[in-house]
Amino acid sequence: MAAEWERYMLNGKSILVTGGTGSFGQAFVRRILRDFPEVRRLAVFSRDESKQYEMQLRYPAHQYPGLRFLLGDVREIARVQRALEGVDIVIHAAALKQVPAAEYNPFEFIKTNVLGSQNLIDACFDCGVSVAVALSTDKAAAPANLYGATKLCADKLFVAANNMIGRRNLRFSVVRYGNVLGSRGSVVPLFLQMRNTGSVKITDPNMTRFSITLDKAVDMVLWAIANTFGGEILVPKIPSYRLLDLADAIAPNCKREFIGVRPGEKIHEEMIIPADSANTFDIGDFFAILPALAGVTTDGLRSKVNGKPVPDNFYYHSGANKYFLSVDELRGLIREHVDPDFQV
Repeated sequence: MAAEWERYMLNGKSILVTGGTGSFGQAFVRRILRDFPEVRRLAVFSRDESKQYEMQLRYPAHQYPGLRFLLGDVREIARVQRALEGVDIVIHAAALKQVPAAEYNPFEFIKTNVLGSQNLIDACFDCGVSVAVALSTDKAAAPANLYGATKLCADKLFVAANNMIGRRNLRFSVVRYGNVLGSRGSVVPLFLQMRNTGSVKITDPNMTRFSITLDKAVDMVLWAIANTFGGEILVPKIPSYRLLDLADAIAPNCKREFIGVRPGEKIHEEMIIPADSANTFDIGDFFAILPALAGVTTDGLRSKVNGKPVPDNFYYHSGANKYFLSVDELRGLIREHVDPDFQV
């Protein structure tokens, strides 16, 4: 159930989710409709007509009169401005995400992930939005591919936007997390599919990843809406897992085939690099990378959550984590969040 502070922050508000038909968007919509009936209006903004239709069937208008579906693309600022009329809170989840596609179609990713983010920022300035939270990715920390570079640019745009709010009651912040357990295109459904062939392909035996569920990602965004002062990049404290352990959890009797690291892929997921350590604070359940920008104060968040500076050259990546999921824990998460009928 929702906490009282969450209810207070969302009571009577109008919320819009860009990319609202994606994995996160659908989880966020599900949570709001389930736990926050006091939300006045919830708008799904995306360019995917088919997925919007499927969501409309799942959430019929007579049962969910406050739910709206808006077709549009963040590349088109006029449509974004129209969609944001009367909106109080924006969750920016729209992005192109496939790493190989980014390398082959670079400017398409720039138009959506970078220019689309700036369009949204400009529309927030013009339409009276009070809070805008962007979703980032581990690939934006020391990016090794174009997708990560575009998301780093988007992060920088959202952080810097706080320098231009003037007297507006408006905050921009960023939530950064890694691959979501069981999301489309991720390693769990891939291993589940491959185990039927008797062989599991693994890029590198040393590879690790962070583990976060969609529910935890939604929790984090709700926390950001209520608590950020603007300009923070929030990073969750979450467990890691080894790909070899995941293979043991899903397909213990299958052959292992090591195929090598793919272009633009990292051995470990990186969330905070040493260059950011001077501006990073431990705030309990999260780390906060605070903006190193003139005119942006960070004292508010630090005092509110009793933030403590991290050590010099602090480096937060999935290979050097205090908590690694065991094979049994991975199996439990797969049953809970991916496939309730999963059996070894």
